[in-house]
Amino acid sequence: MTLARVFVPFAMGYFLSYLMRVVNAVIAPDLVRDLGLTAADLGLLTSANFLAFAFAQLPLGILLDRFGPRRTEAVLLLFAALGAFLFSIAGGAPGLIASRALIGLGTSACLMAAFKAYVMWFSGQRIPFINGLQMAAGGLGAVTGTVPVEAVLTVTDWRGVFVIFGVMALVCSAAIAFVVPKRGVGETTAETMRDQFRGIGQIFSSPFFWRLAPMTVASQSMFLATQSLWSGPWLSDVAGLDRAAVADHLLLIAVSMVAGFLGMGTIAERLGRVGVNTANVAFCGMTLFVVVQVALAMEWTGAVLPVWMAFGFLGTCGILSYAALPKGFPPELTGRVITGLNVFTFAGAFAAQWGIGAVIGLFPAAAGGGYAPEGYQAAFAVMIALQVAGLVWYLVFRRVEV
Repeated sequence: MTLARVFVPFAMGYFLSYLMRVVNAVIAPDLVRDLGLTAADLGLLTSANFLAFAFAQLPLGILLDRFGPRRTEAVLLLFAALGAFLFSIAGGAPGLIASRALIGLGTSACLMAAFKAYVMWFSGQRIPFINGLQMAAGGLGAVTGTVPVEAVLTVTDWRGVFVIFGVMALVCSAAIAFVVPKRGVGETTAETMRDQFRGIGQIFSSPFFWRLAPMTVASQSMFLATQSLWSGPWLSDVAGLDRAAVADHLLLIAVSMVAGFLGMGTIAERLGRVGVNTANVAFCGMTLFVVVQVALAMEWTGAVLPVWMAFGFLGTCGILSYAALPKGFPPELTGRVITGLNVFTFAGAFAAQWGIGAVIGLFPAAAGGGYAPEGYQAAFAVMIALQVAGLVWYLVFRRVEV
């Protein structure tokens, strides 16, 4: 009963967060048609979510440790609802960007609050598996953001879709506020604000943190930036799929992502029982993820669906770092540890999503009206190089064991 009351409301919030994060991959053609957006505009518009998300993380860590995950997320989701309603009535790119940023702020606690709550409520050995379930809930949001959203667009437009999102955010806020039980001990901290900022300094001066962060940030930046936007245009412009086929492929990519969240969490939990480090499991998975991206950068269209499904599955490996990092810090720092990593992850996702669009925009548009395949190739090559650098850093940075 406790599992249901704690897990389900937080899972609902993350489901919605991911749904709103990825929906632009489907509605991008409508936004471009209605507003005349360039590739860079589209990248900036979508990535505004990530930028606001990143800026919110350090204050969020303090809020989570000071006021607890239940109250923090319930309040922030009200901002997400406001952002969704404003997005639905925006008349141009500036309004859409501001609304998207507000959505990013409002959903900034949907994953971190859940991780904090699970550390409070469940034993350490169960955390990788429960975190995997939480991520799977987000994956279901990604699934819903494909074919189901395409179906909804037959009865309303993208503006109507965001009205629905606003109502859903209000429901999720109420569920977290009134269904999740109060923990009492461990939900909040009595630390002064100065002590809390000192804790942030402790995290960012830790070699433990800096061994994992580069590879995690590079990997998750590529995954988040591509899965939530550029996968759809790639399937259209490089693989030559029509809109219905793109939606079908995005659905299966999202299903693979759900399987990855569940599978990697289970694998890490079981290997942990026999002494295998969770961070090392993450490293192996992220290495395989880079291999898949090489196939995409080489524009291998002979097996589009299997390659992209592997992308969806292996792109989830970076989330294992969020289970590995808190083990090296006192429990009262948990919120700040995971949000500290998230600052860099989502700042990286913002830069990657906008940067990929900027690189693509350097190449002349294709004759059929889409973006040039060479642009995707160049952008993906840059992202692969960054991930390889992060993986090499993990191998050579041996000041601490994780």
